[in-house]
Order: sequence, then C-alpha cells, then structure tokens
Amino acid sequence: GGRPCVRAALYMAAVSAVRSDQGFKREYLTMRAAGKPAKVALVAIARKLVVAANSMLKAGQPWLKQP
Repeated sequence: GGRPCVRAALYMAAVSAVRSDQGFKREYLTMRAAGKPAKVALVAIARKLVVAANSMLKAGQPWLKQP
C-alpha cells in the first residue's frame, strides 16, 4: 500500500541502489538466487533504504558507504 508517488520513488531508488552499490547488489542477487521475483527483491531493497534513511535521520548522521 501507501502513496503511489512515494512507492514509485522508493522503487526507482532501489533500482539505482542495486545498480550502483555493491552491498545492495549482493543482497538483491542473493534474494534472486533464493527464488524471489525481481520486484519482490527490489521492494525489499527499497525497505532497507527507508530503514537506513530513518536511522540516519534519527542519529543525525550522513550516509557512510560500507565496503
């Protein structure tokens, strides 16, 4: 559910994260190898992005790329 415009933005952010960040790409490929459909895996990545953003806002910390 949720607002369609927000959902679409998060989905596209997940697509970008999977293409440009090795950590998110690894998690995506792991989910795909486990048999998850591509859209389900991308929604899971989108949720991870939201959780990370919320945590950063609460802590007042910038994004720190992890190896």
